[in-house]
Amino acid sequence: MDRETRNLEYKVDITKSFLKTVSAFSNYGTGTIIFGVTNNKVAVGLEDVEQKCLDIENTINDNISPMPDYYLVINDDRTISLIVHKGMHKPYLYKNKAYKRSDSSSVEVDRLEFNRLVLEGMNQTFEEQVSSKQDLSFNVLEKTLVSELKIEKLSTDILKTLELVTSKGQFNNAGALIADNNQFKGIDIVRFGSTISEIRDRKILENISILTQFYEALNTFSQYYQYEKIDGVIRKKVELIPEKAFREALANALVHRLWDVNSSVKISMFDDRIEISSPGPLLPDISVEEYLNGQISVFRNPIIGNIFFRLNYIEKFGTGIKRINEAYSKNILKPKYQVFENSILVILPVLNAHSDLTEEERAIVNCLSRNQLVTRSQLDKILGFNKAKTGRILKKLLEKDIIEKNGKGKDTKYQLNM
Repeated sequence: MDRETRNLEYKVDITKSFLKTVSAFSNYGTGTIIFGVTNNKVAVGLEDVEQKCLDIENTINDNISPMPDYYLVINDDRTISLIVHKGMHKPYLYKNKAYKRSDSSSVEVDRLEFNRLVLEGMNQTFEEQVSSKQDLSFNVLEKTLVSELKIEKLSTDILKTLELVTSKGQFNNAGALIADNNQFKGIDIVRFGSTISEIRDRKILENISILTQFYEALNTFSQYYQYEKIDGVIRKKVELIPEKAFREALANALVHRLWDVNSSVKISMFDDRIEISSPGPLLPDISVEEYLNGQISVFRNPIIGNIFFRLNYIEKFGTGIKRINEAYSKNILKPKYQVFENSILVILPVLNAHSDLTEEERAIVNCLSRNQLVTRSQLDKILGFNKAKTGRILKKLLEKDIIEKNGKGKDTKYQLNM
């Protein structure tokens, strides 16, 4: 049997502890609980499975509110599968508490997460809620729309079209985020020296329009990762990191972050890379694989996302990750993406950071770029190197963090550090 995951749990018998998981699956995503399976994933089955099904049904109906969407299946080995679907009427409560999955266990959500579930149950987002601040101005937005979309001036009708105003004429949180001044954390940019203890520069962008934050972050990027080079009589702009990639990662961080978290998007600038960390996990309906394959097409903040789309700062159909990767298509080192429980990290390496590779090192890199996982002996055959030579080159590439290895002994395989 498969191991327990976010979407799969085993129970050897029927106790009320499974109700926490019913709440979690109903709140965040369809999952299965299989009864009659030990912690060691051994199916021992249940006695009188028809009665056990009734017991499960009655236990759910008496303890979970509102009524979740589920069904039961009696399996050939006398185990029972309880399939719980993600519901629309959140939050689903057990003993007045809502639960979520954390790896393979079910834990109570905190107050902030509970409020998000309430909003989802009302089919609302944080953006749509009425802003606590109503004295708002939109000079930056007006200037941007005049420049980019060629409008004459900003009007109330345009604010309504952009969904920054509620049906009752009040500014919502999306309006506050776009406004010239607001109460939200923004972007914290730090430029480090040779170590994280050496801070060369810092810029904190908060309580201002996210459009201003976007522009200021781009200006800071240009200051440190772009320069002009004169080639003959031609002046060329040289990029240490593709501006296209940084722009995509920055826009995605603003559009997909959780704005109800009192935390900033953190941009850490190093000599060899930029790291962009945004608050908030992936949306519950999107897997890590879908994210890494560039299949995000759902905005966490659809109002802000739509404005960035209108301004051509992002693509609407979830091509951000693909566009970042495309910008590095000819580079040895590739962008990295790390998904944590409460944040997402994007790492953009400097272009040609390892242009000092020897011809033999580059030969192995080129070989690995065409093949996903390759053993040392396969490299020997492809490149005609002997065992000692290949091993020596692989060791140097590992030290430079250009490649990584999987497995042990003869089964060890190498791949580019993507």
